[in-house]
Amino acid sequence: MDCGDLPVTLFGMPTILRTGPYRFYFWSHELNEPPHIHVDRDDCTAKFWLQPVALARSTGFPAHELRRIQALIQQHHEKLREAWHGHFGAGRG
Repeated sequence: MDCGDLPVTLFGMPTILRTGPYRFYFWSHELNEPPHIHVDRDDCTAKFWLQPVALARSTGFPAHELRRIQALIQQHHEKLREAWHGHFGAGRG
């Protein structure tokens, strides 16, 4: 399930995508880092770099689920990168 074209912002964390049990979002204060996306499900959290797509860190997700999440990021890569540049500015990352 996709939350549409407009990000939903919650406490400085715009939600870019919801699919299955996952919420993909940015932290608005992380503009000095390369493009990346945070992913949450229940008490599990992960951070993936967007260029190239790679796991930065994870807490609670099993390896098979991280592979599934990475595949979702690759599937929605263009949308996630566009959202990053739209939120933080085209000159970043």
